[in-house]
Amino acid sequence: MTLTAVSVVLLCRALDMDGVTPLPQLLAFLPWLSVPGVVAAALAALARRRTGLVWAAVALAATGWFWQPYGETAEPQGRAVAQLRVLTSNVEFGGATEQLVAAVRRERPDLVFVQECDLDCSATLKERLGRRFPYRSLVAATGAEGSAILSRYPLQRTPGVAGTLGMPGAVAEVEGRSVRLQLAHPMPPVPGGVGLWRAELRELERWARGGGAQPTVLAGDFNASQDHAAFRRILDTGLRDSARLAGSARTPTWPASTASGTPALGTQIDHVLVSRDFTASDARFLDLPNTDHRSLVVDLTLHARD
Repeated sequence: MTLTAVSVVLLCRALDMDGVTPLPQLLAFLPWLSVPGVVAAALAALARRRTGLVWAAVALAATGWFWQPYGETAEPQGRAVAQLRVLTSNVEFGGATEQLVAAVRRERPDLVFVQECDLDCSATLKERLGRRFPYRSLVAATGAEGSAILSRYPLQRTPGVAGTLGMPGAVAEVEGRSVRLQLAHPMPPVPGGVGLWRAELRELERWARGGGAQPTVLAGDFNASQDHAAFRRILDTGLRDSARLAGSARTPTWPASTASGTPALGTQIDHVLVSRDFTASDARFLDLPNTDHRSLVVDLTLHARD
């Protein structure tokens, strides 16, 4: 029974599909399928069941294969024109706002993407960080629907991507170059909501495809990992995951324990995706109290194509 369930999840991954509940939820934790695979292999060996042992070995090999990072890593050829530090953070209904303010002052990012930033959160960020980030693109709302992009570069607001939760957009002027910015926060793939989750990721994919040759940063809580087909299609537009570029492709960001921060059993669903105009030299994961997500800070270099 255990190997059957593991095999169905692996088959979905191999067929590039997310399936229906509970498959999308299990796909998020695909690397951890190695644990029941090892247990099944041990039990088959003890029982001297050759078929079970071979089956478990194949499942473990497939899990190891899919464990590999997904997406492009080609380096841009143009000269470096700007250094950017980007921070993305889900503050869980505004609960980690104060901790985010402290992290921003410590990390000194140039762009900040904040999800689940309620009205109090928006007001606090404006009051406490407004001098450093005079430019903002907000969705002012209560609860999880609020969100914000903070920038020290001049911004031109754009309509953003339509979704149940706020997903603002903007264009930043960085050293004379226009950079498309979009916050990502699709609905999670909860039972009964997989269709909506898939549809909102598809809208983010459409936005990513519409950028042409313009430098692009798409960041936030995607509620999806690289083991979800809907997320891989966003990467297939040519965007690259900066955590992977910096060597941290599988570092989990959710669910973060309030006590310990780093998830004992987690998955990476918070991402900073960038176009081929960028390289990433470092990725750091911050443990903020009062939120179930870890924040992600990446150091990027923008390159000129001319």
